[in-house]
Amino acid sequence: MRAIYNQDRRTGLYLPEGFRPQASGYSEAGASRIRRALKGFDAHSGSPNEDINWNNYTLRQRGRMLYMSSPLATSAINTNRTKAVGIGLTLKPAIDRETLGLSPEAAKKWQKRTEAEFLLWASRKDACDATGMNNFDAMQQLALVSWLMSGDVFPLIKRRNPDRIRPYSLRIHLVEADRVRTPIEYGGTTYPNITNGKNPDTGNRIFDGVEVDASGMVVAYYVHSTYPWEITSAEDKWIRVEAYGGKTGLPNILHIMSSERPDQYRGVTYLAQVMEPLLQLRRYTDSALMMALVQSFFTAWIITKSNPDGIPFNETGDGIVGVPSGNPAEVPRGENEYGMGAGTVNVVPEGEDVKFGNPTMPVASFDTFVKTFCKLVGAGLGIPYDVLVKEYNSSYSAARAALLDAWEEFRMRRKWFVDDFCQPVYEVWLSEAVARGRITAPGFFDDPLIRAAWCSAQWIGPVQGSLDPLKEATAAVLKIQHGLRTCLVSIKPSWNAL
Repeated sequence: MRAIYNQDRRTGLYLPEGFRPQASGYSEAGASRIRRALKGFDAHSGSPNEDINWNNYTLRQRGRMLYMSSPLATSAINTNRTKAVGIGLTLKPAIDRETLGLSPEAAKKWQKRTEAEFLLWASRKDACDATGMNNFDAMQQLALVSWLMSGDVFPLIKRRNPDRIRPYSLRIHLVEADRVRTPIEYGGTTYPNITNGKNPDTGNRIFDGVEVDASGMVVAYYVHSTYPWEITSAEDKWIRVEAYGGKTGLPNILHIMSSERPDQYRGVTYLAQVMEPLLQLRRYTDSALMMALVQSFFTAWIITKSNPDGIPFNETGDGIVGVPSGNPAEVPRGENEYGMGAGTVNVVPEGEDVKFGNPTMPVASFDTFVKTFCKLVGAGLGIPYDVLVKEYNSSYSAARAALLDAWEEFRMRRKWFVDDFCQPVYEVWLSEAVARGRITAPGFFDDPLIRAAWCSAQWIGPVQGSLDPLKEATAAVLKIQHGLRTCLVSIKPSWNAL
């Protein structure tokens, strides 16, 4: 006899007839299908590839547009850049001298020499940047902004012939997220945005330009010579870049991103979760500005029987503030167009009239509303309101708490950035420096443990700011006197180095 299944009203599940389980746990909470507040909440989440890669093209464009047009979005990204990287993270070699068997003096001498050699490469635009536009400090700033704005960025390892001034061949080319995508011949398209593909030679799957093997390991990236929809005469070609060199094991390309889900191979713009509130806030502030602008205008409208010669009051201006007189692209010239501005006089033909609605809004609540929105956006981005809008009008304790909370976010983001960009670049550079004999490192290419000991380094960046140095110094002294803190910690804060 075939069982009859009916949908249970309480749980929403299809159960055998006569079977009535007692709802419990999340079926009475967030998973309930009968509560009124949750009845229309039909959430469908797919794989990271479907949820992220299939939407990334749209997210990138919107993220960039908000960065260019929304002051709050600009502040969020630039504040991260300033606090996490600042003028640039500085290399401080910190080799494991115990593993290497070096004396403190020998280790200090080696570190000083290596630091000078790295600066020789990193300080010159034409020595470290494949495009010759930025030195290594500026490349760090650019890479971090591009990472946050677009979701990820790809430093590509290139080589140039060394010369007497530039003794190293290493060059870094920052490739923006749009140029890494699935080739058309492998199944990818830009519109509609199809990001899945397959390499016919290896059988590996491709996720939005990232090729992975059967075990899920990234093995290659596909870089296009141009941007999507770019109008250019440049050659249209794809380059498959293996993630690591077969002989050296060094990376051929780096991938700067932060993951939010397992099995995720492409990053998401930093502004993804707050795009809608940012856009609505921009629209709200624009409309409030326009309302104030319209109310400030004093415009006269003259109704006549005929006006064969057009507007005779040229001395009053065009009716558009800030537009030079005679600019045909900006000045109203159509039959039904009229200018509006400070002290403007317009002529209206007989039988026509001009009426305006009264654009009013609760000005008193504007500031409160905008502040609330900014707090919500800041919470979503991990930046307290005070830091996001650069407003420190609250109490000392509240402002200090906001700075401390924000600093945890900046430290974490700096750690990610160092691991994805600064340290790998340093290790690639150091490998060349040792191979060319400019730096001596015995056992560097023989033992991975010895190699790691030589490559150990710290990256020094901006330190946490201080609202009241006297209060913080007094607190530090009290902690030292009561044995709650050591002098070493007070002199060299733990956030100075990662």
